[in-house]
Amino acid sequence: MGTIASIPLYLALVQLPLPAYLIAVLISCIVGIKICGKTSEDMGVHDHGSIVWDEFAGFWITMAVVPLLGIAANDWKWLIAGFVLFRAFDMIKPWPISYLDKHIHGGLGIMIDDILAGVMAAISLIALGYFLGWM
Repeated sequence: MGTIASIPLYLALVQLPLPAYLIAVLISCIVGIKICGKTSEDMGVHDHGSIVWDEFAGFWITMAVVPLLGIAANDWKWLIAGFVLFRAFDMIKPWPISYLDKHIHGGLGIMIDDILAGVMAAISLIALGYFLGWM
């Protein structure tokens, strides 16, 4: 459910100028490594389901293609497609996401699979947009 919770924040962040949005996403990834690592350590469980900051950052990475392509940030078909693609990559964890998820630990390990899922979903979102004639 972390991805759903990230949508209102995305809609606020995407109002920033594009460079500021991209910097905010980068900072969320860097800070997320520390936040997720500390939370995981305190809970005594690696990547507990209640740790959702990684999903926020991953979804924001996916959705970075929307302003990059000059598409309206509140275009619901892009939001829904980005959500579905990110969740699919995050849940299915195709290679190399699955490899990183198993071999990198701590805060970076919690974040890296969602970061890569976000990148792969972003690429897929562009392809889907072209395929469906949305661009």
